Amino acid sequence: MGPAESNVGPRQTASANANVIEALSALEARQAWMGPRGLRLTAVLIALVVFYSVCAWLAKVDPVKLASGLPKLGHWLAQAWPPKVDELPLFMLRTAETVAMAAIGTTAAVLLALPMALLGCRNLTPFPRLYYPVRWFLNGLRGIDSFVFALLFVAAVGLGPFAGVLGIALHTWGSAAKFFADHLENTQMGPYDAVRATGAGRFTAISYALAPDVLPVFASISLFWWEFNVRASTVLGVVGAGGIGQELKNSMDLLDFSRLFTIIAVILIVVTLLDQLSNWLRRRLT
Repeated sequence: MGPAESNVGPRQTASANANVIEALSALEARQAWMGPRGLRLTAVLIALVVFYSVCAWLAKVDPVKLASGLPKLGHWLAQAWPPKVDELPLFMLRTAETVAMAAIGTTAAVLLALPMALLGCRNLTPFPRLYYPVRWFLNGLRGIDSFVFALLFVAAVGLGPFAGVLGIALHTWGSAAKFFADHLENTQMGPYDAVRATGAGRFTAISYALAPDVLPVFASISLFWWEFNVRASTVLGVVGAGGIGQELKNSMDLLDFSRLFTIIAVILIVVTLLDQLSNWLRRRLT
């Protein structure tokens, strides 16, 4: 065998080996696709297609109707200019009511959520038999939106912001307590167990071993729910719970789009400012 043949032989052999490996990899991938794993993936994809097809049918998703309705929306937007500013003091007052509703409702909910979080925390509850009942109770509060609670309380306490406060407080109570309890269950229990080993009581151990670590997180969660409730409570006026939502509904009923545009602009500005304030406070806490 000459020098040229001896140089070509190894290159050809390496190329052939690479082709064989590539063919085997393709065969293995095909077998994996046709095997149980591939069949499961195919079944999942089919199930997703069927699920979203049924959802689109139930939700009556109609792109044609959307396309035909967009010109009407454009006509309304054209009517909204110029915005009305003669009632701006009233809008600011109603917006202040909305912020106050969210602040009081969130604060009351957080204060109620702290003891419920301890009862609903598997590794800290002093009454283990209450763990599941407390969790079910919190799930019930979370499952009913503040809008529905406000509607019920309008019938109980009458029209006005107080019904909105109660609606916000009940829904946020369940949600915040669930977040608090989940965080406590995932917290490192070493410092708590060490303090308990010295003979300290449960409340003392929680205060000195866990509270310094979890309170900043709890404060951040509370700020998040305050932000959320400010945005959510803007529509509570639709059921008569006061705030800027009441003026929003009145403008929609009267088809007064210039007034509606002004209200929406006020809501966006106030919510943006409050979000910035909340983010600043959250950074300070962490």
